[in-house]
Amino acid sequence: MLYALIGLLSLSIILFLLSLFLKDPYKSIQEEIDQMSILHIQEIYTIKKKLKILEEELLTNDTPLPSPITHPSPAIKGEVHEIIKSQVSLLAKQGLSLDQIAVQSSLTIEEVKTILTEKKFRGEA
Repeated sequence: MLYALIGLLSLSIILFLLSLFLKDPYKSIQEEIDQMSILHIQEIYTIKKKLKILEEELLTNDTPLPSPITHPSPAIKGEVHEIIKSQVSLLAKQGLSLDQIAVQSSLTIEEVKTILTEKKFRGEA
């Protein structure tokens, strides 16, 4: 029993000393992962920086949109543009009320009704 205990103790000491001198197999993998994560963080930082610059450029280049109240209605000017008509049609397909469509497209409710009726008779709605 004493020999077994001494043998196990000496084996454990040898294995402990051996573990101190052996190279860690996961150390290189861990270093590679650290390097990749650092590169990833740097790329994200540069992308965010560029995005911020682009947003600032877009905000400074924007001209303020005219309010719908100051513009005369399209009926006074004449014909409603096709882009406005398609916008009205899309808003109606989305289920918005006539009031909401009129506000978003800067038209009167009667003009919205007229556009939707035209689309309906053309078979586009």
